[in-house]
Amino acid sequence: MNEAYDALNDLLVKLFNNILTYEEKALITDEFKDISLNDMHVIEVIGLSQKKNMSSIAKSLEVTVGTLTIAINNLVKKGYVKRMRSVKDRRVVLVSLTEKGMHAYKHHEVFHDEMIKAIMKRLEGEQLDVLVKALKSVQEFFSTNKQI
Repeated sequence: MNEAYDALNDLLVKLFNNILTYEEKALITDEFKDISLNDMHVIEVIGLSQKKNMSSIAKSLEVTVGTLTIAINNLVKKGYVKRMRSVKDRRVVLVSLTEKGMHAYKHHEVFHDEMIKAIMKRLEGEQLDVLVKALKSVQEFFSTNKQI
């Protein structure tokens, strides 16, 4: 093909792998060695605010409610998440973070904050604008082309 194609292919593959590796290393501390990166992403979607229902969490993570149930069961056993029935509709299961879960969420939030600040330090104003615009296009591609 051409140089741009090869460069883009190489960059995207390495970038995705590097981000995952970097995030896993940041997550693996003595305090949070019992959860995986996938667990942390579930914790991240649940967030610090109000209780969320299983369907909305599954939709955000783009997984089935059945798949999410397995992850939530594990996080409940480990003490990161609590689950309760809705008072308004007993069929609805609501999920929220425990104190331990909130601490894990904040730990992960610090990781993201430090990563973004470090990247921004390396880029000048115009470079940052170009990067944001390019990444928006890449994100749009992945959002609209989920089934290839």
